Amino acid sequence: MSTRRWRRQVEMCSDGMREGKPHAFDEIACHRGSLSDEDRGTLLDAVHDVMVAVFGVPSADRYQILTEHAAANLRALDTGLGFKRTHRFVLIEVVSRPRPKEQKVEFYRRLAETLASDCGVAQTDLMITFVINSDEDWSFGNGEAQFLSGSLS
Repeated sequence: MSTRRWRRQVEMCSDGMREGKPHAFDEIACHRGSLSDEDRGTLLDAVHDVMVAVFGVPSADRYQILTEHAAANLRALDTGLGFKRTHRFVLIEVVSRPRPKEQKVEFYRRLAETLASDCGVAQTDLMITFVINSDEDWSFGNGEAQFLSGSLS
């Protein structure tokens, strides 16, 4: 499976690409029944593997939600770009601390290539958006703001 390829690339990733900033949350939406159980698992793994490779996110820092929606409840046009969306459309919202523009562009490219090859999601059926927040916006449990308390950096 080609997600193994990404795992190898993560191990070989140069320190120059790594920021070491943890990542906390991916919310993924797709049409109900558009992806098999295997494809959904591959999609979740691919998002995380590319996040680790491009942003240097620790591999144990993984929080993801995948929701499936009836066609009437998930609509995504092409924003005038001239391509047609299909029933295999996937929307990925990444909630994250700030990341460099170059890393985001690399993330978009790698993830689109991976999902096309591993899940059969056309690159025109993938939409990715980042929601940026800061250290005080996270609590990972125990009612504590771990980035502020120093438990996480």
